[in-house]
Amino acid sequence: MKALLQCSYNRGKHRAAVAPFKVGYHRKCVELSRFIPDAVMIHPTEIVLHQGSKILEVSFTDGNVFRLPCELLRVYSPSAEVRGHGPGQEVLQTGKQNVNINSIEPVGTYGVRLIFSDGHDTGLYSWDYLHGLGVNQDRLWQEYLTRLEKAGAKRTEAAASPQPPEKPGWKKL
Repeated sequence: MKALLQCSYNRGKHRAAVAPFKVGYHRKCVELSRFIPDAVMIHPTEIVLHQGSKILEVSFTDGNVFRLPCELLRVYSPSAEVRGHGPGQEVLQTGKQNVNINSIEPVGTYGVRLIFSDGHDTGLYSWDYLHGLGVNQDRLWQEYLTRLEKAGAKRTEAAASPQPPEKPGWKKL
């Protein structure tokens, strides 16, 4: 297992960012892994998008492989649009049953941005967040279905309301 280290190089009282083997300089390292929960150390080894079945398959360094439906990823997006800016401001996402992921963009070394077929693209999914969705997938899915039922909403998109026929002599611009 690799340890996460933070090192500084110094010579006396002065710090210098130099190679660790330069004569006269000493390296001081602190093992950060002791202070960081194991979940932070988890990252994916493989991410596969199955657009036909609308599944994002993510394999992690801890051996877990999660098959996350695009709908689950969309309705639990970590964006402010979905989660709000504080407790109690969450917005129930409806009509997302057929949503898919159009593309995946890396965000630094800590996560990805998922671009959904409904235009949503503001959620940044950290590795920890994706892992948490996988671990809690069954419970989260049931909570989502319960919230939909309570709100009288559906997973499917609402059918567009029929437009009234145009009146003779009037032209819509």
